[in-house]
Amino acid sequence: MERRHARRPREHARAAPARHLPPGAALAILADNGPDWIAVDLAVHEAGMTLVPLPGFFTPEQWRHALAAGAVEGMFCADPRHAALLGFGERAGATGALALHLGPRPAPTVPPGVQKVTFTSGTTAQPKGVCLGSAQQWELARVLAGELAALDIRRHLNLLPLAVLLENIAGAYTALLSGAATICLPLAQTGLRGAASFDPVLCLDTIARTRAESVILLPQMLQALVAAARAGDSRLHTLKFIAVGGARTPPALIEAAHAKGFPVYEGYGLSECGSVVSLNLPGQARHGSAGRPLPNRQVRIAADGEIEVGGGAMAGYLGGPAPAPDAWIGTGDLGRLDADGYLHVDGRKSNVLVTAYGRNVSPEWPETLLLGTGVAAQALVVGEARPFLAAAIVPAHPDLPDAAIAAAVAGVNRALPDYARIGAWFRSAPFGEADGTATANGRLRRAAARARCAPEIDRLYL
Repeated sequence: MERRHARRPREHARAAPARHLPPGAALAILADNGPDWIAVDLAVHEAGMTLVPLPGFFTPEQWRHALAAGAVEGMFCADPRHAALLGFGERAGATGALALHLGPRPAPTVPPGVQKVTFTSGTTAQPKGVCLGSAQQWELARVLAGELAALDIRRHLNLLPLAVLLENIAGAYTALLSGAATICLPLAQTGLRGAASFDPVLCLDTIARTRAESVILLPQMLQALVAAARAGDSRLHTLKFIAVGGARTPPALIEAAHAKGFPVYEGYGLSECGSVVSLNLPGQARHGSAGRPLPNRQVRIAADGEIEVGGGAMAGYLGGPAPAPDAWIGTGDLGRLDADGYLHVDGRKSNVLVTAYGRNVSPEWPETLLLGTGVAAQALVVGEARPFLAAAIVPAHPDLPDAAIAAAVAGVNRALPDYARIGAWFRSAPFGEADGTATANGRLRRAAARARCAPEIDRLYL
């Protein structure tokens, strides 16, 4: 069954949307994992069009933003209600179970030569679109296939959404170029539900049932799998390589995974560089690092400690200028290169949080909504490398009941995608200049505020 999944996209690659839309048109895809997703991706490649993957964990508002920003003219989806909700009515064909629905014909906004526009998980309600060329994506897949060739991986199981660039390129494309079978199952059958829920037992059983030899995980998924697995668990016996990325992985978790037989290797990357930048490999791994840069990547550390990446840069942000061919990409991460060239990532340069599920969230987004409810005088949202976001809330009135705050948090959560929702909260004393947790004008000093609240924050994650 899985081998058929690997070949089926090739059979569909020419059953493309070319007869319905002009060359260079932008098409979106909103669908669960499956062979038809890859078929559409390859078909759009071959037709010289631009694909805009829409993650299922986005809100309708974020979908609309991506569709408008990309001037999308058609959308592939399995559920016609999604097409109708987003203004795409006329059905104009199908690829497997995915129907192509046509929409308005806006003026093109995607620069020539861009094959894919990948939207980040959304640091705000309007995530940026990263423009990538076809050559850049396939070059990275070829490099990864070469780096992993000695492992002779024959069966890759997609555990992350294909709408996430890491799985799309490092998973599906790399397997395709390696001649490996790509096992594409609906996410509910592999254990991932939404952007912040995961069933490790189901995932382990699926790995065993499909005899998968490679998978890609987020740190929180790895943590759950390690907790659920037994030492020498037979369900892991077929695995040859587990890549973990999307957020920083605690070294202690890597150690615990190795102790239970997980062949796990940490990497580092970002959408602006096509996903993977560096990766630990068998025989070339250093504990606590994100591996050495790939052969097609250059990494340097700026004077302020920011990691910068050269080689294979994006074609720019949607609506922005194209970078120079020799441009270096500022990652927003702080790090260092050791004497042997291994990259060590130390943390975020900006306020943007990266959750344990690899989702990027600007804390100001939910904080602003909390302040807008009228129940919070101040709010501090935390969640770096954590499974969910939490908030320290300073009540607008000291005698405000907890029930009122809880109701306000619930209302805010309804306006947010699941990865940006507040999973827990606690009442906090005011942040101010006196203890260094805020400036004179009330702007939070985040590091100091987090340090003061550390005991309360840690208790929320026990």
